[in-house]
Amino acid sequence: MSAEISEGTAPALVAPRRSRPRGRGRLGLWLPPIALLLIIVGGTYLVNFLLGTRNFLLPQPHVVAQVYIDPKNGPAIFEALLHSAEVALVGLAIAIAIGVLWAIAMNSAKWVERTTFPYAVILQSIPILAIMPLIGFWFGYNFAARTIVCVLIALFPMVSNTLFGLQSVDRGHRELFKLQGASWWTILTKLELPAALPAIFAGARISAGLSVVGAIVGDFFFQRGTPGIGALISKFGARLQSPELFASILVASLFGVLIFLLFGWLGRRAVGKWYDFG
Repeated sequence: MSAEISEGTAPALVAPRRSRPRGRGRLGLWLPPIALLLIIVGGTYLVNFLLGTRNFLLPQPHVVAQVYIDPKNGPAIFEALLHSAEVALVGLAIAIAIGVLWAIAMNSAKWVERTTFPYAVILQSIPILAIMPLIGFWFGYNFAARTIVCVLIALFPMVSNTLFGLQSVDRGHRELFKLQGASWWTILTKLELPAALPAIFAGARISAGLSVVGAIVGDFFFQRGTPGIGALISKFGARLQSPELFASILVASLFGVLIFLLFGWLGRRAVGKWYDFG
């Protein structure tokens, strides 16, 4: 005899998911990279012990750490990092502003997209070292030139991600706004930009790391003016100062990670309540 299910009754086929405790989730997030870091540090000591390199090719971690408290090189590294950070942040801010405005223009008019987007791709494809001499000739060899390098390197992810976010708005929502007589500005500010925020922050996270790379590359080529962390990396490499070289590279890398995490935090604060922003 078969049992009938009334129309108002719905069997519970799937049990509700139990939320993971926050403390355990954070532990699971940080434990793998910390474990990998310990493996790398241990592997560095093992390689030095087996090969007997004695801090020349691969300095031991505690020797690299001593560079930061060295009264001669430690303050110089952090001072140079501040100069490079200023260049990277200014270049990133300019790249974000130009990228968002450029994407809005392309989203508003198809002829603008067809006309200018190929040049954005070309700009991304040009090797930055190939146009370094031109940038130096036109803008000098100081802060302005280094900032322009950061903008050129960090611009394309902002343009492409913002344009993708603006064009991903549901067509039904767009038509509903038009049906209600909403203006272009209202559609942009109330529908398109809020919907594109996850893509915009994703592009900003990518551009943040690229801006740090641009600042270091600019320091390598433009040696005049206030030296940045890239100039110190070049100097330590030329002098075969391996611990100082590794210490400078590590500081620059950690700064890039810090900016990446900052934009991830901003993204979660802005859209994390209604979008799974990792």
